[in-house]
Amino acid sequence: MKYLLLFFLALSSLLLSAQNEISIEERLKKLEEQLGDYKHIFDKLEKQIDDLLWFQRVDDIATIDKVFIYGPPPANVKNPDAVGANNPVKFWSYVFIPKNIDVSKKYPLIVFPHGGVHSNFSTYYTHIIRELMVQGYIVVAPEYRGSSGYGKIFYELVDYGGREIGDTDASREYMIENYPFVDSKRVGLFGWSHGGLITLLCLFEYPKEYKVGFAGVPVSDLIMRIGYRGSDYEKYFSADYHIGQTVLENTDEYKRRSPAFQAHKLETPVLIHTNTNDDDVFAIEVMNLINALKAEKKKFEYDVYEELQGGHSFDRLDTKLAREIRFKTYKFLAEYLNPPVKFKNVSELEKAAYPGLN
Repeated sequence: MKYLLLFFLALSSLLLSAQNEISIEERLKKLEEQLGDYKHIFDKLEKQIDDLLWFQRVDDIATIDKVFIYGPPPANVKNPDAVGANNPVKFWSYVFIPKNIDVSKKYPLIVFPHGGVHSNFSTYYTHIIRELMVQGYIVVAPEYRGSSGYGKIFYELVDYGGREIGDTDASREYMIENYPFVDSKRVGLFGWSHGGLITLLCLFEYPKEYKVGFAGVPVSDLIMRIGYRGSDYEKYFSADYHIGQTVLENTDEYKRRSPAFQAHKLETPVLIHTNTNDDDVFAIEVMNLINALKAEKKKFEYDVYEELQGGHSFDRLDTKLAREIRFKTYKFLAEYLNPPVKFKNVSELEKAAYPGLN
């Protein structure tokens, strides 16, 4: 009897301990969810501060606006019969217009999608915008679905290599419909990293709408990329609110979102850059795209830069070498878009876009 009582006391203790452990796990999970929610709140605050910085840093040469527009419906609709479930996704886009334009004339448009799985168009691009303004380009930069700084719901609308392409093209359509001085026949795409992927896929899907594209260090092969970035990176894509499957579970879906597997669609002139010491988008991944385009006998231009300082950001920095590379990029774009101002040399670019260097 004594041993039986001890047995039940021990069993009760074990059950109580298990219950406490479950409770702790549940509490930790709830705490993680709350921290995730706070992250989106902080992202919103950061975005609002950065919006103010845009006016401070570019207002002298650009009229700046932020417009609320819409793209295709959500990619993943959990309850398609719910009211409004298939309504278009609404998103913000930045608009930059050179202050010295003559609105009775027509000007070329640059559609400029930002990079990052979840990121946004920040003042990181300040001097690039200044360089584009001086050349006389109108610029629209879509904060396509999944961009950060707009809350959890918008963040989880992410559709990498999917309907974000429709959002990007919707920003082009908006500009043509609403700004009569935008030349619909002189539209280019311009982006780095994930923005480079969007540039390529947009050219593939809407070849008649764009005259030219530039894809810097573009994500090109999601299957290879996830292979070298690992399982934590794959979670961005296999999340229930995104693709919902891993590469092994649905390889074809990842191919559909990878420019290297869509190379046969290219019809538009494009310039591609990669850097051999890029530790974000490896050069071998971009070479997969370049080789696929060659195999399809496509006409395009590319540069493989060797071990340049800056790695993934080598031609986006404010260094002299980065400005020299961008000068060559602008020269390529100008062949097709014919902006009002064409830089004759790097010195002209520097004097125009970097006031402190004058």
